[in-house]
Amino acid sequence: MQENWLFVGLYIFISVFFPVAAIIMASVFSPKKPNKLKEETYECGVETVGDTWVQFKVQYYIYALLFLVFDVEMVFLYPWATAFASYEMLAVIAGVIFIILLMEGLFFAWRKGALEWS
Repeated sequence: MQENWLFVGLYIFISVFFPVAAIIMASVFSPKKPNKLKEETYECGVETVGDTWVQFKVQYYIYALLFLVFDVEMVFLYPWATAFASYEMLAVIAGVIFIILLMEGLFFAWRKGALEWS
């Protein structure tokens, strides 16, 4: 029983040690020559002209969120599809219900006009 906890402790130690060590090494070995130009805000190398606050359409964010949702669902669906032949009937029914719910969400977004670029 204790051998299992040894691996958990070792994993936690390694997962904390490496990021902390990288941050410490970066702060110790990084060049430190500050000047006015280096401390200015950098935005794509172009000086901003006019108002920097631009209002984006919410539709872009909704479109991106829909893409993300269906992309993540495909990640869940791929392992299910690769082992489809070895599943019992209950697993097949659960997968079909999952796909139907995805299609319902897609049709709902389509009907609301979330997929239209205007």
